[in-house]
Amino acid sequence: MADSPAQTAANAQTVLACMIDSSTVHQALTAEQTLTRAAAFIRICRKMQTPFPLHWQRFPWRDGNRFTLLADGEIFFPAMLADIAAARHFVLLEMYLLASGRVADSFISAFEAAIARGVDVFVLADDFGARGLNQVDRNRLHQAGAHLAFYNPLHYGKWRRNFWRDHRKLLVVDGEIAYTGGTGITDDFVPRPPYSSTFPLLAATPPWHDVMLRVQGPCVADWQNAFAQVWKHTRDGRHSPQSPPVQPGLRQGRVFGRQGAKAAATGRAATHKCCTAGEQQPGLGRVVLNNPVRMEIKRSLLNRLRNSQRRAWIATAYFIPSWKLRRALYQAARRGCDVRLLLPGPHTDHPSVRHVGRRYYHKLLAAGVRIFEYQPRFLHAKTLLIDNWVSIGSSNIDRWNFRWSLEANQEASDPALKDQLAGLFEQNFAASREILADQWHHRPWYQRLPERFWGTLELWLERFNQRQP
Repeated sequence: MADSPAQTAANAQTVLACMIDSSTVHQALTAEQTLTRAAAFIRICRKMQTPFPLHWQRFPWRDGNRFTLLADGEIFFPAMLADIAAARHFVLLEMYLLASGRVADSFISAFEAAIARGVDVFVLADDFGARGLNQVDRNRLHQAGAHLAFYNPLHYGKWRRNFWRDHRKLLVVDGEIAYTGGTGITDDFVPRPPYSSTFPLLAATPPWHDVMLRVQGPCVADWQNAFAQVWKHTRDGRHSPQSPPVQPGLRQGRVFGRQGAKAAATGRAATHKCCTAGEQQPGLGRVVLNNPVRMEIKRSLLNRLRNSQRRAWIATAYFIPSWKLRRALYQAARRGCDVRLLLPGPHTDHPSVRHVGRRYYHKLLAAGVRIFEYQPRFLHAKTLLIDNWVSIGSSNIDRWNFRWSLEANQEASDPALKDQLAGLFEQNFAASREILADQWHHRPWYQRLPERFWGTLELWLERFNQRQP
């Protein structure tokens, strides 16, 4: 049954509040125009049957957290498995990449042992990202008693609806410990034995370089609720005999700043304005979610770039920035901020995406942005360090991800975490090749050709996508 005009207007105002900051609305559009656009967007979302909630929960800044930065699979996988082995009540795992292999076998074995102890295990996997998980491992999870759900199952009849993906990476144990970052449960993140001892040149590809953040404290409740919110919007989750536990996250713990205090009183979350660069204190952080309706991670990044003063260091596996992000990078560099991009070098799982991102190098270098391409292996990390602000999670600087994927980041303004991440950036810069403007201008034609081809194709796809309902 169609909505009444009043219902459509109310829903439009709700989505509008999620999509656009109110100050920007008044500057750029009239109230009637913005209401019309938001109502049209709701009709499109309903027509496409989006697998994510239009009413998205927001979380405030909280203090009292503990953050531990873990780099590379040899470090963070054992830590994650140890926490699962110590679980007493429940384990929540949400992953995009999930493929059978040594790493997946270790996690499934840990889940089997936990379930045998009476622990509830919930696994939420993206249906496209988990296509590498074979039926044997899926049966192991079901037979052990794990609750298994797949986000937005692929179907040929859905066409563009297949683009909606769950790209988040999250582990919650007992509501006390959370992990987030850029990893997947695959063997790509750990060293592999050589294919042949006789021919050492046939050694396996080096493991991907990634980062996970271990979180303890009030923010863990927000991560737990973020998992439950997506779980109940999956088909498997709706039919599951048991739902993941939920905590009253918005009212638990102490929130920070005047807007944070208001959030505690009203049950509504604070915005990014409640924590400025000067409000730095140990354990201060918040959970930020992103979906195609409300691009909170992108908005937070834009705000930080526009107000950056000393540095803006960005590491991303896939670099296809929107015009707004490119302009914010130009402006930050031109006013004297130390803007650096840490991007994949010759090792990448999607060479075409690397070529697309490289077509922006010329203008970025001209504006004063420093670009580093990581050489030892594939850089899969997604980390941001802007002045004293840190953001670590699943989100790349990729406008396709912002448009189609669920993402989740942990933001923090913690001095110890800031120093740890700055040290990791310095190590990665030292292992990278800096792209210099003069060398880039004189690069050979065989490097320009794929950049032109893939860049043109990406622009064509972007324009085609914008014309579709």
